[in-house]
Amino acid sequence: MESDIREILLTCFRLGEDIYAVDIMRIKEIIRPQKLATLPKAPSFVEGVLNLRGAVIPVIDLRKRFDMPSLEIDQSRRLLIVMLAGRMLGIAVDEVTEVISVRVADIKPPPQVTQSLSAEYLVGVCLVQDDLIMLLNPDRLMTLHETDELGQIEGMNAEVS
Repeated sequence: MESDIREILLTCFRLGEDIYAVDIMRIKEIIRPQKLATLPKAPSFVEGVLNLRGAVIPVIDLRKRFDMPSLEIDQSRRLLIVMLAGRMLGIAVDEVTEVISVRVADIKPPPQVTQSLSAEYLVGVCLVQDDLIMLLNPDRLMTLHETDELGQIEGMNAEVS
């Protein structure tokens, strides 16, 4: 049975000069950075957790996850709140730029570069005007092991408070 989906809405964001996007259906909300509680023994790309209306949400820095240099936090930085493995996750990005509609037929598979981790985080790429947009797969941002570890750390954190 062929899918009727011909276009998808993507939320675009910047990491440095690069433009990434996530299917808008994966995003619960977009918020400004908030004060985070640090997590002991968390992976280096995990910035901490935030309390969002009673929900404890781990926040990862996408720059650190992609081994990019850190930037000074400014007014344009945002947190994308997405669902990952049945729990919410905050993803820190440099700036959310726009929401665009892209034809599914225009999305190409990610480049297969040997010894590169970048393609493992991508669903595909597409060209919009003159910009190459990389479609992020939120499900691959963390391994099952990392997701389990965060769940255990969150559980310990809840027991202490």
